Amino acid sequence: MPRTITVAAAQTGPVLSEDMRTMIPTALRMIEQAAARGAEVLTFCELFLSPFFPNRLRADFDAYFTSADSDIMAEIIRAAARHRLALVLPFGERARDGLYNSAMIVDAHGRTLGSYHKTHIPAYFPGDQPGETGSYERMYFTPGKDLPVFDLAGCRVGVQICNDRQFPEGSRVLALKGAEIIFMPICYSVYGDPEHRAEAWEIPLRARAFENGVYVVAANKVGDEGVRRHLGRSMIVSPEGRVLAAAGTREEELLVQTLDLDAVAFRRKRIPWWRDRRPDLYRELVS
Repeated sequence: MPRTITVAAAQTGPVLSEDMRTMIPTALRMIEQAAARGAEVLTFCELFLSPFFPNRLRADFDAYFTSADSDIMAEIIRAAARHRLALVLPFGERARDGLYNSAMIVDAHGRTLGSYHKTHIPAYFPGDQPGETGSYERMYFTPGKDLPVFDLAGCRVGVQICNDRQFPEGSRVLALKGAEIIFMPICYSVYGDPEHRAEAWEIPLRARAFENGVYVVAANKVGDEGVRRHLGRSMIVSPEGRVLAAAGTREEELLVQTLDLDAVAFRRKRIPWWRDRRPDLYRELVS
């Protein structure tokens, strides 16, 4: 009996309000659409409930964070549970030990299995190209401390959030832990050099899938939000690095794709990277 799972990636539009609750109707609509199309797991994009605030410094940032057990999160989780839909639910998390760029993993019954905290937190000043913005995420977020893998909807899944995708080591660790799918909530824009950034967008997504023999399910924001023009082009990539489904660059969109999980084991047997690795030569990576 083949092992399959149907996944969905919600490409949501710009957030023009400071109130996260204004995005709840969008979340509920995407949940209903995903369930109607047979999805078993749905991921949203990075920080999808708020404007992408880390591209600027501001003192009143508390409104962009909420706790994992807040009414906002509970309403979204209840809606998904009614449809027996599991979630990868990104948000700005206010936790006891810090503020995190998080993705909560919720099963089809509304039970929270855990959270992933973004580990590679960028910080850089704007360049001199027109439309360039900086990233001040390090001013807001505490870096995550681990790379968990979860049993979700009958398969093993991991998460890498936005900038994490550009560091091969994180995805490799998830694959070594048995991940079959890596969900990637992203908020990627095309400021400064839009042609180059648009061309470069899919390179790390396809590379992480190809080199680890995993599916990559990437949800990106779309549309203009202040000075940022989010690319969209959410995509689902096979263990061979092929793009199975891709969204456009202008509108909200929901990608839905049925994945053959047996293809993960087949790919790893055909090209056994785990056998040919040389960890004895990689000390510089962790020293």
